[in-house]
Amino acid sequence: MNSPQPAPTPASASTETDDVALDWFVRRAGGPLDAADEAALRSWLAADRAHAAAFARYQADWRLLDASPADGVRTLRQNLADDKAASASTAPRPRAWWRGWSLWVPQAAMAGVAFTVACGSYLAWNHWLQQPVFTQQFATGRGQQLEVTLPEGSRLRLDTLTRADVAMYHERREVRLPQGQAVFQVRGDPERPLDVLAGPLRITVVGTRFSVRYTPDVPGHAGVHVAVEEGRVRVARAARSDGGESPVELVAGQQIASDMAGLLGDVSSVPVAGIAPWRESRVSFDDVRLDQALAEFERYGPVHLTVREPAVAALRVTGTFDPRRPDNFAGLLPRVLPVLLRERDGGVEVVHAAR
Repeated sequence: MNSPQPAPTPASASTETDDVALDWFVRRAGGPLDAADEAALRSWLAADRAHAAAFARYQADWRLLDASPADGVRTLRQNLADDKAASASTAPRPRAWWRGWSLWVPQAAMAGVAFTVACGSYLAWNHWLQQPVFTQQFATGRGQQLEVTLPEGSRLRLDTLTRADVAMYHERREVRLPQGQAVFQVRGDPERPLDVLAGPLRITVVGTRFSVRYTPDVPGHAGVHVAVEEGRVRVARAARSDGGESPVELVAGQQIASDMAGLLGDVSSVPVAGIAPWRESRVSFDDVRLDQALAEFERYGPVHLTVREPAVAALRVTGTFDPRRPDNFAGLLPRVLPVLLRERDGGVEVVHAAR
């Protein structure tokens, strides 16, 4: 028979209560709880006044952190980083993350924050850093373009059929590009770099102007293309791999493309047409297959041109065109390629001239 367990002392009971309160606080701060968890939390809070008091302390401490001056937050963040590094060494030392914090926080409130950290607030602190201070999704339809200014001053220009999910955090800025292409004019902030996540790549900048394209459904564009107009950007795989690839830094006038898995190609020069000719309602082709050129036109509107013959589809096209006028492009094809235009099934088919 197991011997009875000793009843918890007031100190141990208090510590357990604070641990449970911290767990509930972090879980709820991460987003709304489901109905069952919310009911469980309310039941726990109602079971004992000490439960509600512990939970309220964490809420008050966190409001204090959110309202703290930027210099104070930087001080705390640096001290936390120092202590975290020290804790990984073989020589333990007392936590001193709060040194200098009293310059920014009243003494009574500082004691509350100290108690929070003593109860395991590395998890809570990281959680706070991961909470966005701004989120918004932008999208364009077929043939549309959109220019937006973000709260911190950066600007985004979105091309047709593009979606950008923006999130601003305490220490970083992030834009996810699930599809499409965009030009980024990033306002410089060394303490809060901006990451663009497009397909398999992560593009990191502090302040610059560059373009990113990720249109995996368009033939010939399965990977990601990055081109720099001003400043400098770092391009790397978003997820670590065993290949040991190093990030690639691009400067103004350089571009790079990856395959669909994130393998980077060679750095090359930005063409004369620039990093994003679509800003001036232009699409630019440099020795591109005809079927791929037609697919690019289709992103902006109906083309009503079809190609069925593999040999015709493989013909190469070079030039700069207005995507809003596919009729001009169609009329030019018989002059520069060995093809004819024939009406078929309510549209126009591009066929070989010898047919």
